[in-house]
Amino acid sequence: MLSRAFDKFFDSDSAGGILLILSAIAAMFAANSALQPIYDGALGAYLSITINDDGLSKPLILWINDGLMAIFFFLIGLELKREIMEGKLKNPRDVVLPGAAAVGGMAVPALVFAWFNWGSPETMAGWAIPAATDIAFALGILALVGTRAPTSLKVFLLTLAILDDLGAILIIALFYTANLQVEYLGLALIPLALMLVLNLRGVHRVAPLILLAIVMWVFVLKSGVHATLAGVVAAFLIPLKDRWGKSPLHSLEHALAPYVLYLIVPIFAFANAGVVLSGLSMGDFLAPVPLGIALGLIVGKQVGVFGITWAMVKLGFARLPHGANWAHIYGVACLAGIGFTMSLFIGGLSYEDPALLNHVRLGVLSGSIVSAIIGYSVLMLASSQEKAPEAAAQPAE
Repeated sequence: MLSRAFDKFFDSDSAGGILLILSAIAAMFAANSALQPIYDGALGAYLSITINDDGLSKPLILWINDGLMAIFFFLIGLELKREIMEGKLKNPRDVVLPGAAAVGGMAVPALVFAWFNWGSPETMAGWAIPAATDIAFALGILALVGTRAPTSLKVFLLTLAILDDLGAILIIALFYTANLQVEYLGLALIPLALMLVLNLRGVHRVAPLILLAIVMWVFVLKSGVHATLAGVVAAFLIPLKDRWGKSPLHSLEHALAPYVLYLIVPIFAFANAGVVLSGLSMGDFLAPVPLGIALGLIVGKQVGVFGITWAMVKLGFARLPHGANWAHIYGVACLAGIGFTMSLFIGGLSYEDPALLNHVRLGVLSGSIVSAIIGYSVLMLASSQEKAPEAAAQPAE
């Protein structure tokens, strides 16, 4: 009975979002209780893998953010390649509306953040924090609405979030690379080239590709380019079809997804969502960083996603998803303001000051929670209003 309940929970679309919430709550409890020294000490503990004093030596928090998140980005890369080759991103016409909405949903929040942090080079580094959307969290909230929302709405949100993640990957590559060491970047080309050869030959076994991807990850990490990008590049070199017509990419994505969704992302959330509440005042909520992030997620995403979608439809460049109305689109625009995983990740790349990182967590959590509540409420209201006329139109028995 208990095992069936667990299976039903993990098979639901909302499971990933619920685990993220529980992980964030656990992190906040650990950061604001007697467990704080243990929590901070564990995340700051160094783990080293070296040979003759040469190798990797990083605190646990960076092994999580650089290592485990590389696997997260690897899965995103697999999903992107599949969608581009045979899915929702294959037909350019299907990408126009959610693609434009994704661009608006990244640009406007960044502008909102910049408005509050203009003139401060130290805090302006976080301009991209509210530009991100958390796929698992947003789809999890939409899943709670259930069949009351049209299926096309999930496709629209999923495509928007995937393109949003692609934009976040490009932002990390272009703006969050420091102290570039070209020699290590050159060394990373060796496993990359070998992976390309195996890909072109349509190999079936993924183990050699994974080993080469790990080597490439190490070299990219040492080069100064953020190592999570190695995960995306490696994913695009996994063959969609092997020489026998089978799909190593599908198999790997299917096998990896549960571990990423139910283990890696919750671990990341637990390690990065620990807002220290002690000593916080209303002034902290109104500081430029948390205010810029929160309003970027709440207001910027709504204006960017809904505004661009409205303009594209009214100008005749696209049509609303089948069965969806403007209230549905507004609800999705609100759900796009759930930044969480990606926003916390970019925040960690933006700042090193613990006080600023605490402000990042404060802004991301408050903005994401408000966006989730508004989005869920709007979608439930839109669905109930649609059903009311239908019920009234049915003849009484």
